[in-house]
Amino acid sequence: MADEVRREWFDKDYYQVLGVPKNASTAEIKKTYRKLAQQFHPDANPGNKDAEDRFKEISGAYDVLGDDEKRSSYDKVREMAASGYGPGGPGPTGWPGGPGGVRYETADFDIGDLLRGFAGGGRGRQRQQRPQRGADLETEVEVSFDEAMTGTTVPVRISGPAVCHTCNGSGAQPGTDPIICPTCAGSGSVSVNQGFFSMERPCPECRGSGRIIEHPCPTCHGSGAERRTRKFQVKIHAGVKDGARIKLAGRGEPGPAGGQPGDLYVRVHVRQHAVFGRKGDNLTVELPVSFPEAALGANVEVPTMNGPVTLKVPAGTPNGKTFRVRGKGAPKKGGHGDILVTVSVDVPDKLSREEKQLLKQLQDAQKDSTRKRLGVA
Repeated sequence: MADEVRREWFDKDYYQVLGVPKNASTAEIKKTYRKLAQQFHPDANPGNKDAEDRFKEISGAYDVLGDDEKRSSYDKVREMAASGYGPGGPGPTGWPGGPGGVRYETADFDIGDLLRGFAGGGRGRQRQQRPQRGADLETEVEVSFDEAMTGTTVPVRISGPAVCHTCNGSGAQPGTDPIICPTCAGSGSVSVNQGFFSMERPCPECRGSGRIIEHPCPTCHGSGAERRTRKFQVKIHAGVKDGARIKLAGRGEPGPAGGQPGDLYVRVHVRQHAVFGRKGDNLTVELPVSFPEAALGANVEVPTMNGPVTLKVPAGTPNGKTFRVRGKGAPKKGGHGDILVTVSVDVPDKLSREEKQLLKQLQDAQKDSTRKRLGVA
């Protein structure tokens, strides 16, 4: 197990931070994180320092619990902490807080070294420092129903940390490059002997980055990132559904020390249409027909996204009857869905004298027909 373990793992209950049980599935953790991240994102709470701090706390918890390997290591560390082991806890000789009397208030540990230490193992091993990945971002766009059916391209603006335009994220002044830290040889950590075993902590020279910037970039001052507004064109595919999320890989926040950037997720909202509804890949429409058309049958025009088509309404069609017009619904992989046409029989409020007489005759004829069918004189 070579997962990096931070001191705060012993102190922070990340399950409590996200409000999920310890046996929560990966999908449940991801769903909860997205909901909280959207609620407390700085863009949704401009100038709210508490929301910003909460967002950072949520992101830190998900960074651990959202990764199966990190989560497994975290759970083991929490078990050790519950047993009294950990920074400041009553551990074996040489363990921080034990008879060795040493405390590390900010330190990174290797869980393999910890467990080997408890078993009386030897020196901690150095490992190459892995750049940390940048945070994911999420934003929203709104498109019309017609645009959702045909597909479109929409502009997106994101304000926040971005790769520095001067140094392209290296943190170094143009024309120079960061050098490998001579103290830790680029590993980002140094070993400290503690009796029966050794511990690793961040290199004090490079602060855990594994590199030293001798000539910092004048724009970002060595961080590799700057705050600015970025503009993107997001392609919305034909048939997109309301609430769909589109992933733009590598468009999130830049990773520190040249780490891989996070991703940008764009949530699509589709405005309602005046005529059509939607059920999955099918469109729905309510079609008003007159009483004579429903009673006698008729060929009626049905609206579609590409112009009207003719639908045959059989004689005796009841109110609420639904017909299916195939291939005229929303675009989908390999074709289109259908249109579900629901008949709404229009019963007039007022009738002329002639209309009343005709309906009376029809009513009498129906009664005679019913009597003959039942054999009633």
